[in-house]
Amino acid sequence: MSTLPNCAFVAQPHLQVPETHRVREMAVPVWFFSLALLGALHVVAISFRLIAYFSVFLRRPIDLRHRYGAWAIVTGPTSGIGRSMALELAERGLNLVLVGRDPAKLRDISETISRAHAAVQIKTVLFDFSLVSTAQGDEAMRRLREAVAGLDVGVLVNNAGVAKPGAVYLHEVDAEAWVRMIRVNALALTEVTAAVLPGMLRRGRGAIVNIGSGSSFALPSYPLYSVYVATKR
Repeated sequence: MSTLPNCAFVAQPHLQVPETHRVREMAVPVWFFSLALLGALHVVAISFRLIAYFSVFLRRPIDLRHRYGAWAIVTGPTSGIGRSMALELAERGLNLVLVGRDPAKLRDISETISRAHAAVQIKTVLFDFSLVSTAQGDEAMRRLREAVAGLDVGVLVNNAGVAKPGAVYLHEVDAEAWVRMIRVNALALTEVTAAVLPGMLRRGRGAIVNIGSGSSFALPSYPLYSVYVATKR
C-alpha cells in the first residue's frame, strides 16, 4: 500500500489591506442633523394638525337640541351662510326664530324649511338692523324680545352683516355708510346677544356663533375695506 509523503502546512500571514482601500467612517455634518431635526418637528406639527382636524370634522355629530336647547335664532337667514345655517339647524331638529328685514324672503325660507321639516316650529321677526339705536330699531328689538320670551333658546347665530359700498378708499366712504355698517355688524349683534344671553346663563347652557370675516385676519390689512374689517373683527 502506498502512503502519502509527510506534508508540512505552514500558516500564511493575513494579507494587509492598503489604507486607501479601507472603509473609513465618515462623520455626519451638523447641518444634516439640524435639517433632519427640523423635518421631524415639521412632521410632528402636521400630524397634530391632522389629528385636530379629524377630531373636529370627522367625529360623530352631537345632539344640539339636547346639549344646548330646543330653539335657535338666526339673523340674516334668507341667503348665503345664514340660509345654510338655518337649514342645517332645522335638519338637526331645532325650532327656529328667523330674524331679517325682507318679509318676502323670510316667508320663502320659512316655507322651504316647513316643507322639508314639518315638525320644526318657526317664528319670524322683521328687523332692519341698520335702524338699531333709533325708535324703529327699539321697537323691532322689543318684538324680538317678545318672540323669544319663554323659549329655550340654546343657539344664537349672529350672521347678518353688510359690506356696502364695497371696495372704496376711506375718504370716499360717506358717513351714512359708516353708520350703517357699525349698526348692522356690531351694534345689532351686541343687542341681540344681550337679549338672549341672560336666559342661557340661567339654564346653564347655550352656544353663540358670531359670523366674522376672513378679511379681518387673512391679511395684515384688507385693501379698501377698512371700515368693514373694523366692524367684523
